[in-house]
Amino acid sequence: MTLACLAGNAVPEPATARVGIVTVSDRASRGVYEDRGGPAIRDYLAEVLTSTWEPCARVVEDEVDQIAAALRELCDDEGCCLVVTTGGTGPAARDVTPEATLAVCDKEMPGFGELMRQVSLLAVPTAILSRQTAGIRGSSLIVNLPGQPKAIGECLDAVFPAIPYCVDLIGGPYLTTNEARIKAFRPKSAKKPGS
Repeated sequence: MTLACLAGNAVPEPATARVGIVTVSDRASRGVYEDRGGPAIRDYLAEVLTSTWEPCARVVEDEVDQIAAALRELCDDEGCCLVVTTGGTGPAARDVTPEATLAVCDKEMPGFGELMRQVSLLAVPTAILSRQTAGIRGSSLIVNLPGQPKAIGECLDAVFPAIPYCVDLIGGPYLTTNEARIKAFRPKSAKKPGS
């Protein structure tokens, strides 16, 4: 019998959520260019999430096969409830992150991209060129973000209030946020006592 069994009334520790962070960049993957997008996502999550989490970072080239392989690994093997990508969402020939994302997803979640473009349009008219999207693979939510660190924060601010409840709905861990920074929205029936 384990000590946890003997404790009886002990409250179990909350599960540590794993969050995948994928930087899509030919230059960063070759070490020619410093990855600024991945660290910007990590810093954002450290500021916003109050539940226990750990990052699983990857840097890959702008190749559909490499991006798709990283997404499958993070969702299926690493058990990430959320995977956030940065880069590869524009109209250039090498921008293929949305294609890779949709290739591995069971369901597309187009509202994420629609809202991120709407918010970005307030800052720059070229936001209409962005092809960010999101989708569900099993019990993982995948969200594509632009490559610029400033735009990463703006886009996450727009969509993050819906992310914890989406993760709930697909069977992931209960994510909580620093409400002074971002207030996660959940229907009353979906809130845990004390949250």
